[in-house]
Amino acid sequence: MAVIRRYFAVIAVTAACAAAAAGLTLLSATPAQGTVRPPWATPSPVSGLARLLHPPEPAQRLRYPGGPMAGCEQRLQRTRSRDGQDVPALAIVGASFTAGVGPGNPDKSWAVLLARRLRWDAVVFGDPGAGYVRAGVALMGPVAAEIARIDLRALAPSLVIVQAGHDDIGVPARLEQRRVTQAVALIRAEAPRAQIALLTVFPGLKRRAAAVQTDRAIVTAGKAADPQVIIMDPLAGGWTYARAPGGLHPTAAGDAWIAAKVAEILRAHGVRPRPAGRGTAGSTVCDAGIPAAAAPR
Repeated sequence: MAVIRRYFAVIAVTAACAAAAAGLTLLSATPAQGTVRPPWATPSPVSGLARLLHPPEPAQRLRYPGGPMAGCEQRLQRTRSRDGQDVPALAIVGASFTAGVGPGNPDKSWAVLLARRLRWDAVVFGDPGAGYVRAGVALMGPVAAEIARIDLRALAPSLVIVQAGHDDIGVPARLEQRRVTQAVALIRAEAPRAQIALLTVFPGLKRRAAAVQTDRAIVTAGKAADPQVIIMDPLAGGWTYARAPGGLHPTAAGDAWIAAKVAEILRAHGVRPRPAGRGTAGSTVCDAGIPAAAAPR
């Protein structure tokens, strides 16, 4: 609950909690197109933050963090130093792209592929439909709530990546900017030494004015909140990747392309893979959509 209290302290600085909650109730959790992967595999009590922002209906039978995912994170924390090296850690939160929508397999998402490419430990948390404002189809968002569900202080990540924006298209720019500011402030409070990267709006089949407005709001607020933030902008950059039916989400090959593109941008900002070599243990990747027994190492 300490993380939750700190989260609300951040909100109190930038906006009144009541106004923030009201904004969430007025905006529906509309996911991007694509198949939705199952949420967490094991139910656990709903956090105080989730109850306040998104009171669950009994019929929804939503599942919340805990069980296998919590066990994976605990194992990761116990094994952070391997082969005499401190293994860097990566935290990624986001929406459908992070959840593996497109290839239909979270193990093939750009986020998991990036962690393997870097050979870093990682915690990946994606809820299709989540944004800086939108709650997501499993009501695990918005982004700040996803961040609060990861124990960043215990993980001590070297890098935190937030992938969000498409599902906030249509949200007023000022509200979007306020929520981006809050998310960056929360990361700074929980992981003060981490680099922060924002992966913004992905291009759809058409470059809609509303998508451009949302993208600019995220970039403007992110840079204002932290001048050192790494911006990865698929919309402005005209990213082209193999797409699944529907024209937005990537295929497995598209996810691999995105992972390589993100790694290239990160490399330009000093983020390097952990050296490979004989006897070097693999990394641990904890993903909300991958059962603990199948978590890649």
